[in-house]
Amino acid sequence: MSKYLKDLITDDLKKRLDGVEDVLVVDIAGLEANKNVELRKQLRQKGIKMLMVKTSLARRATEGTALSAAFEGSEGSATIVWGAEDIVSLAKEITKYTDDKAYAPFAPKGGSMGGSKLSAADVKKVSTWPSRTEQLSLLVGQILAPGANLASQLLGPGAKLASQVKKKSEEEG
Repeated sequence: MSKYLKDLITDDLKKRLDGVEDVLVVDIAGLEANKNVELRKQLRQKGIKMLMVKTSLARRATEGTALSAAFEGSEGSATIVWGAEDIVSLAKEITKYTDDKAYAPFAPKGGSMGGSKLSAADVKKVSTWPSRTEQLSLLVGQILAPGANLASQLLGPGAKLASQVKKKSEEEG
């Protein structure tokens, strides 16, 4: 491959990964062509992009970025996956397809999260974390809980008193 062609591919890859902070590297070698197309289609519907690239070109394209850690020490070709709401959602989707027998050779090889290199085991661990949406709902619940407790404590005695007053007024009436 000529240097000019390598530069073109590297520039295109830089544009595609512009603004991407986290990426996973997966192994799709041996995946049947029809299953590969089906997998790509399902991932695309969830806002996840998948691209097979030569690791040396990916290393050149991500040099000096947080994504460069994903390609340290890897050789040959790699399939990179990025997108979704956050890295946790991405890892959950990837491990979901890893566990599916229909996509048998498909497996995570590693990746990069916040500039740190992830191993295949790390990807599985990340997939068990709560996603951004789940974390926000937990946080909102923790923020609202003291107010809800206070409101119930303030309203409880008043409601009890009101029911007793109503009961007395019905007895006399």
